[in-house]
Amino acid sequence: MRCATSVGTDYRAACRGRSTADVRAKLAIVEEEAHKSIYWMELLEESGVIGAERVTSLKKEANELVAMTVASIKTMRGRAAGR
Repeated sequence: MRCATSVGTDYRAACRGRSTADVRAKLAIVEEEAHKSIYWMELLEESGVIGAERVTSLKKEANELVAMTVASIKTMRGRAAGR
């Protein structure tokens, strides 16, 4: 629960970043916490605590968040390199 909710709070912090480097660093934390969330969902599923039907869409959404975050980080790096 903690890493799942921190994705949102860390994203909000990134939106209020003081510099491009600060925003990128905060987005890296978003990526890390989203990956942790996926890990915990997989663990719960594999241990039988939660059925696959309950976490499939959540894992899909978390993977989409990771992909969007990574794309944003790459875009920011590209812009920084192009200066």
